[in-house]
Amino acid sequence: MSQSAAIEARLKELGIELPTPPAVQFNYIPARLGAGTLWIAGQVPFRDGRILVEGKLGGGVSVEDGQKAARQCALNVLAQAKAALDGDLGRIKATLKVTGWVACTPDFFEHPKVINGASDLFVQVLGEVGRHARCAIGSPSLPLNCAVEVDAVFLID
Repeated sequence: MSQSAAIEARLKELGIELPTPPAVQFNYIPARLGAGTLWIAGQVPFRDGRILVEGKLGGGVSVEDGQKAARQCALNVLAQAKAALDGDLGRIKATLKVTGWVACTPDFFEHPKVINGASDLFVQVLGEVGRHARCAIGSPSLPLNCAVEVDAVFLID
């Protein structure tokens, strides 16, 4: 089975249908291909045309809701990657780096737990290819009052 077919089978097995990539709202492009690398711009937790989780961790948003937001961000990253790769996620040979930002209060310290929502999704869908280096960062605010934002860099063929 090809890598592309294996990924599509995993998505189906997990009951995941990748969303239509969210439209760009500001002055940037959602993906950049170059030198065997695919850079995906930061994705917020858009689902069905709205932000899935708004607010701050430590200020009313639970770790579990933050994980759900991070997972949705990762789904949007994969949707953007699939679009940039002409529908073939099998071209991804490694997930090099994932960065997750968590909107939070100054006394919130569980950023890694929140961003695990994205990391777990990448590994579930891509298998070993989804394992990555990572940074989880706290932020006083994020675009559109979203609770989490995630970007990624992939090695592609």
